[in-house]
Amino acid sequence: MASSPTRLSGDSSISTWLDDPIGGPVLRELLAQSGQTADVFRPVRRLALKRLVKLSKGQFTQEIIDELVARVEAVGVSPDGVAGADAAGASAAVEDETAETELGVVAVERPEWVERIDSGRFAGRTVIVTGAGSGIGRATASRVAREGGRVVAVDISAERLDEFVAEHPDAEVVGVVADITDDAGVASIVAAAGERIDGLANIAGIMDDMTPVGEVTDAVWSRVFAINVDGTMKLMRAVIPAMLGQGGGSIVNTASEAALRGSAAGVAYTASKHAVAGLTKSTAFMYGPSGIRVNAVAPGPTITNIEATFASPLGAARVRQAMTLLPDAVEADALAASITFLLSDDGVNVNGVILPSDGGWSVA
Repeated sequence: MASSPTRLSGDSSISTWLDDPIGGPVLRELLAQSGQTADVFRPVRRLALKRLVKLSKGQFTQEIIDELVARVEAVGVSPDGVAGADAAGASAAVEDETAETELGVVAVERPEWVERIDSGRFAGRTVIVTGAGSGIGRATASRVAREGGRVVAVDISAERLDEFVAEHPDAEVVGVVADITDDAGVASIVAAAGERIDGLANIAGIMDDMTPVGEVTDAVWSRVFAINVDGTMKLMRAVIPAMLGQGGGSIVNTASEAALRGSAAGVAYTASKHAVAGLTKSTAFMYGPSGIRVNAVAPGPTITNIEATFASPLGAARVRQAMTLLPDAVEADALAASITFLLSDDGVNVNGVILPSDGGWSVA
């Protein structure tokens, strides 16, 4: 039998699967069995289907992908090139394409980004990375380690840190279980780093519950600021003496789109990330002449383990309305590329910058 007009595989993007006259209905049928629709794939639609194996943490297996591919290959195609049972789906896809053309927009399948490792970029350097047990922190710590750096990997979870260290048996990784809001925890991090600290990536952070100022609780406000602002400040303060003594260093904080706009989160998270931007700029100004570069990355939608909750109907309605312009989410290693650029000597002439790494969200 003839196969789908576009040969599908695990390397095909999710959007290619959904737009395919045969693959689309097959994938939607699978989603329907678990009570879901194709909307669940919107943030990751440009990723290869095989990426779901890792991202779903076991819910979407390689066996499922193999079965999907086999089903597509087994479906016959009518003489006009469209599977008879799926003509309606193909027609809808054509209508979508026509609408995009009328708007002057042409959908293009972008090539998948591939991380390129420079094995010596951090050779001889010690870099502290917080939040190293998961998400952007883990991806950043991994990249620094694979590029030859000594990594002081910090997380509040011993289990996650143990997993990370085990994944990098050939790298020099020091795992430190610590609470960055606690002075003793911060002291233990600096002690583990030793006399020389070349870089600090402040990545640990939490989201709020999307409440506006009229509804935010003291508990949410205090917790978000304690981790996102106080913890960031405490580690910056703690590494400055070593960096001054050695004549320089690089600090990269994690801001957010919420540091650039008011529509990305609730009031606590938004205010905290504006504070991170202020910490970054003030410190860059104060210590730039001493050879210390301080920058921040403002991530857009990123696939991490930080989940947004909506405790306010008003907050949910307003934020979800703003998210209609949200670009596709990326995996954490794309953010690690931006962070390690600023940490490394490649960012030699960059200081005091809040770098949007957001797929263009900030220009929407």
